Amino acid sequence: MSHWVPELLSPAGSLEKLKVSISYGADAVYCGGQKFGLRSAADNLTYQELEEGVSFAHENNAKVFVVLNSFLHDQDLDELPAFVSFLEEISVDAVIVSDLGVVRTVRNVSNIPIHLSTQASCLNIQSARFWKKMGVQRIVLGREVSLEEASLIKKETGLEVELFIHGSMCMAYSGNCVISNYTSGRDSNRGGCAHSCRFEYTLEGKENSGVKKELKSFFMSSKDLKGISVLPDFIRYGIDSLKIEGRMKSHLYAGTTSKVYSEALSYFSKNGHFLSEDLYSWKEELNKVTHREYHEGNLVEKAGVDSIYSERETEEKEFVIVGLVLQVIHENFMLVEVRSSFSSGEELEILPFEGEPITFKTESLENVAGEKFEKTKPGLLVKLPLFEGVKKWNIIRKRIEQ
Repeated sequence: MSHWVPELLSPAGSLEKLKVSISYGADAVYCGGQKFGLRSAADNLTYQELEEGVSFAHENNAKVFVVLNSFLHDQDLDELPAFVSFLEEISVDAVIVSDLGVVRTVRNVSNIPIHLSTQASCLNIQSARFWKKMGVQRIVLGREVSLEEASLIKKETGLEVELFIHGSMCMAYSGNCVISNYTSGRDSNRGGCAHSCRFEYTLEGKENSGVKKELKSFFMSSKDLKGISVLPDFIRYGIDSLKIEGRMKSHLYAGTTSKVYSEALSYFSKNGHFLSEDLYSWKEELNKVTHREYHEGNLVEKAGVDSIYSERETEEKEFVIVGLVLQVIHENFMLVEVRSSFSSGEELEILPFEGEPITFKTESLENVAGEKFEKTKPGLLVKLPLFEGVKKWNIIRKRIEQ
């Protein structure tokens, strides 16, 4: 007997990351084209890459949602219909929208399902009912909403609800922050957020004695969201989709988070509970990717002062990606594209799609021409010994010396 589990929705900041996320267990991915999205610094996908990405996803029983969640002006709207028509032509599964004008445009020129972006800051039942009347089928609720509140919105509106379970959090209500507009001239609501809230600021004031005092602080920076401990509550409250933040983050991040949450959901589907010996290792795997200190945000109770990340912006990570398996050659070796340099004799780990990491030492390094060397460099194609269970798009990583 299988038990119901929600959809796992992972980031796809590039075509490669799309394939990595899906290969590691994501049921769906969200990505952006070259325009109309909120992550202009991400690689994003060209028309050709979008078409290839949708084909890859559908061949692997996964879905693709394309973000159109930037705040658009009339000139943008003039260019949007052609792009939406293209998305319908390649069978994109949904678009993620934050603006009423974009909703109307999408409905006028296509039949693509519409999901409301968290940028619209939908936080209550009446707002959700309004968006439903406008044609929205799913609400990506703001991070300010608790699991209980999300469940009530779903029950009262009949809409699908999507909620973030992992990744960066924002100190402002999504879609309502203009800090980087004023600090760096970059529009945070049109894809240019400079993450100015992460900076250290000097606060000036006076003590009771009248003496001027300065305090340096990171008072606007938030800890990162980590919801695996309350995964049973996501299921109990019937949340339809669990969203992992991070289109601008690495392949290692996309693959690891997708693998961990996918394995946890798969375990529940088979057993109906999370009393697994793997629970500790799932949590530890999430510590191995780039992150700030973790917190559960507003999922269970309202976030307080303990959700502030009050340290200098040095994200923690235990491992770094050193390569991506591009091809498995017969039963002899795997062809790996180097992403970070490593040397002969170093200990590396392969992150398989299922199961424990495979640890090995690089004994000899050679390129596709058979030339041997002692140290790799990024961009190089190298041949490494093949291990059982290794497949294309597997990530190879190494521990960072602290």
